[in-house]
Formats: sequence, C-alpha cells, structure tokens
Amino acid sequence: SGDLLDAGVNRSPSGYLNNPAEERSKYRYNVDKEMTLVKFVDDEFGPVGSFNWFATHGTSMSRTNSLISGDNKGAAARFMEDWAEQNGLPKQTGHANSDDFGSLHLPRRVSTIIPEPDEITDDLMQLASSYKASGGRILASSNITRRIRNTQKNNAKFVSAFCQSNCGDVSPNVLGAFCIDTNLPCDFNHSTCNGKNELCYGRGPGYPNEFESTRIIGNRQFLKAADLFNSASEELQGKVDYRHTYLDFSQLEVSVSTSTGGQQVVKTCPAAMGFSFAAGTTDGPGAFDFKQGDDKGNPFWRLVGGILKKPGKEQVECQAPKPILLDTGEMKEPYDWAPAILPIQIIRIGQLVILSVPGEFTTMAGRRLRDAVKNVLISGSNGEFNSNTHVVLAGLTNTYSQYVTTFEEYQVQRYEGASTLYGPHTLSAYIQEFQKLATAMVANKEIPATNILPPDMLDKQIGLLPGVILDSTPPGVHFGDVSSDVAANSDFRKGSTVNATFHSACPRNDLLTDGTFALVERLNGDNWIPVYDDDDWSLRFKWSRPSKLSPESFATLEWTIPEDAVPGVYRLRHFGASKPLIGSIEHFTGTSRAFAVR
Repeated sequence: SGDLLDAGVNRSPSGYLNNPAEERSKYRYNVDKEMTLVKFVDDEFGPVGSFNWFATHGTSMSRTNSLISGDNKGAAARFMEDWAEQNGLPKQTGHANSDDFGSLHLPRRVSTIIPEPDEITDDLMQLASSYKASGGRILASSNITRRIRNTQKNNAKFVSAFCQSNCGDVSPNVLGAFCIDTNLPCDFNHSTCNGKNELCYGRGPGYPNEFESTRIIGNRQFLKAADLFNSASEELQGKVDYRHTYLDFSQLEVSVSTSTGGQQVVKTCPAAMGFSFAAGTTDGPGAFDFKQGDDKGNPFWRLVGGILKKPGKEQVECQAPKPILLDTGEMKEPYDWAPAILPIQIIRIGQLVILSVPGEFTTMAGRRLRDAVKNVLISGSNGEFNSNTHVVLAGLTNTYSQYVTTFEEYQVQRYEGASTLYGPHTLSAYIQEFQKLATAMVANKEIPATNILPPDMLDKQIGLLPGVILDSTPPGVHFGDVSSDVAANSDFRKGSTVNATFHSACPRNDLLTDGTFALVERLNGDNWIPVYDDDDWSLRFKWSRPSKLSPESFATLEWTIPEDAVPGVYRLRHFGASKPLIGSIEHFTGTSRAFAVR
C-alpha cells in the first residue's frame, strides 16, 4: 500500500468539516489517499494479475459524454494490462522502472507480429494509394473478428482490477469547482454560482478536455499501482474465509451512544431522497432551483414530490433534518422505487480483510467502518489478527443503495447526505452489523439464518426503449460502404487523427461483445493485420442517426495515432449488423482507403 496524492479531492468539504475536529485531526487529508494492492503470482506463469482499492469517483467523463467508457478506473486497468503485456507478463516477470514510466502516457500492447520497417520512403504512400475503400459486404456472424485481446485464447492473460473504495465525497476533478460564467470558485457551502447549481462544475487535470482528464487520472492510478506491484513483498498468509448476510435497512434497530455517554436504541428509516439530491454534485450538477446544503426544502417542490407520495409524520421525523423530496422507500408501483434489503459481506484472505458495502461511503464514513471492524478483529482473535491486519472497503458491491455519510455530515445535507437513503443513523447501522460479522468470523461461527432475501423483480422490469424496427441505406449503397473516406494519398504523422464515416446500422442489433465495431489494420506483406480495436484508448467508434425518424445511420471511426505506432500502411475497418423490416439480422463490414503513417 502507498499514497497517491493527486487523483482525488473532496467535493463536499463543508460536509467533511462538520465532523468532530478531534476526529479530523487524526488524518492529514480530507480524502483517503492510500491505495492498497494485491499481487497475484502463479507457480507456473509468475505474476498473473493485481487488484487494488483506491477512492475516487469515475466521473472524469461528464454527463455530456455519449461514448461507452470505463472512465478513469477502466482506463487505468487497460493501461496496466497493456504495460504487463509489454513486459511479458504473465509469461515472465517484468519490472516497471522510471524509464518505462516516461513512455507510458498512452500505453497499449505492441504487436510482435509486425516488423519495424528499416526505412520509410515515398514508396509507402504509393503503396497506400493502391488500396481503395473495399465497399460494404455481408458477413456470416461467425466471421466477425474477435477482439484483438481475445485472439490468443490459450495463453494466460494478465488481469488488472482497479476497484472502488469509500469514494462518496471524492472527485477526480482535482483542479476544483468553478463557475462556468465567471471562472471564479463556486460557493463553498452550496456549490452554486449566483444561486445556480447548473453553473458549478469540477475541473479535471486535462480541463477543458475531459478525455484528457480521464487519461491523466487513469494514468496516475496505473503508475501508482505499477509501483506497488513491483514493490509488493508482504505475503498474505492464513485463512480464506467470509461472512455474508442480508438485512432490511428500512427498519433496523441500532444502539448508539448518547451525549451523556449512555446508550439509546434508534431505528433506520424507509428510504427517502432529500432536496439536495436533485442539486447534483460538482461532477454533474442538477437543474432548477435546487442547491446542496438545503435542510429546509421549498413548498413548490414539496408539492410536486407529494403528488407521487406524501411522506407521513413518522417518516419525516425519522429522516430529519433531511427535507424529503422523494419518499422512494414507500413508493411501491410498479415496483419498489428503492431497495430495502441489502447484502453486507466480509471477505478474508489471510491478513487482508475486505468489507463489501452496497453503497458509496464518504471518506470519514469509510474510516469509521474500517476502524470499527479492525478493532473487533484484533480484540477478539487471540492473536490471529494484529495491527498488521489490512482492512479495505470495497464500495458499490453486490447491489447499489446510493450514499452513506456520517451522522454529522448528514446534518449538513449536501448531495451525499441527501442521498443517504435510510436516515441519519445509516452508518451506525452498517458499523453495528459489520461488527457482528467480524465477531462471528473471529469466533469461527456461522451467521444466524434469516428469512430475509431481496425480492426477485426480473419479471416486473419495464423497458422504455423500443426495439430496432428497420435499418436501411440510400439506393445503390450497401451497409459498410464509406460515406466520408480518408483523403486520397494521405500521409499522417503520429499524434494526428484519422477519420472515416461508414453507412451503418443500429449497434443494438448485435453488441459484438466478443468482437468489435472498429478496427485499425496494418498492411504486413499481402495481409492486413488488426492492431487496434475500439477497446483501445486511441480508437473511438461514434454512431449517429442524423434524423430520428429515418432508418439510415452512420458510424464514424476516429483514430488518434499513438506515438508508438509502427510506421506503415494502415486502414480503418467497420463491423456492424443490420435489421431488415422482414427477415433476420445480417452482419456486414467495410474498410476505408489506405493511408500512410510515418
């Protein structure tokens, strides 16, 4: 484990400051900076993967992004898996050093089957000019190219997971939150600009380019993970064990301390969302006149929320000081609007203990839970657990139930407090129930059986997105034909972007989960070799239907040439699947004209 200092900031610092000063003084930062990594080593293949836990939101991409993206966590995982492949893992051990890191800003696998040309001449452009766009053609579905990363199926693959932790109040937009109209910092307590939440946005390190922000935050997590991977020396030893149970969080009795040092029993509440929930966060502001830090609400929106379900007196008192906007826990049609029955789980691997929580804990909430569980493990284990026990919190695990704040943060009613579903004692309930799991684990006892199980609502799901009715092309045009081709006799340098647009069809006809919608191919002798697909950071696949009522659509492939791309002749290839009005779905492909990369 080690600290990563520049990948997350607190997006609700005013809420954090409401925690006791004595408690805050124990910590250097108002977010957790520590990354914990587990390195997996196989007797035959050597290092085969790693999991790490680090708290930062996957919100480097804003809500305006329309591309499918794993955000900064997905980018980090891809970067590390490509780095491992470049270093020969898992076939042999490899080590990242400072020299490696200098060239890892856009890491990707490097094809070993394509030789580096000894000399680049004008012959390259002449060769490229001899390959025109192929035109669209029908394919058997079995001929759809598999993802490049899946082609060597018999070889062991390195797997890197960048897991979430107590990220509830942690933003990757590390430059801070600013007003888009004045460029001044947003209001500290309410994250507004002249009273408007819509104008307050967090800025990532690549501002104003959110793709660059995503890459930078992903790369920072990758570099720290690679460093921890290479320095990992503490072997996990001991039992592999777990405890798991389901709980009804809408009516849990919780014993909490009073101000006089005694104990009192309180209860959690049916789920409800507060007014500040609708204000959003600096990672994605809301709309209208909502604002964070609202513990009063207003009559108009109370009336609107009350039309759906007006909360009763008991619910209002239970959730206080949260003003209830949506009484989701008591809204049951067409099915429950919020979960009530949640899973909690402890997993043990030797001296590593993973707390699986079904929500987004804030920084201080996660610290309290980790400390409470660790104290139970150490005090009751007769030496089996000690101060060297590593407790990590795995957030958003097994199901999702919004946020969890501390009692003190809940009083402020920032976005996270307004989204803490089960009232001000939600965290205390989690701590109490996790302590029970930890006690059972230490005593080697089973959790008492209950009849509490989450409802099966698969048969009740509602789909509001209609199915694809028809795909078509203009007369004389085939699916996969080029609509806008790469310019003839093109010569591109590394770092530049190549585009081609194809007549296409709705991607929902076949998601191509084992294949790809987009390839970059390189000429190797007389053969075209796939070298990048739409899983690569450098290649983007953009689908559009310019007219909503038209069955015609287009796919644009956009490739930003990496600095480590091998010089040569390239082309773009598109795969897709079209649906006729009558008949079965057909797969198709088409390529752009070739171009030179120097």
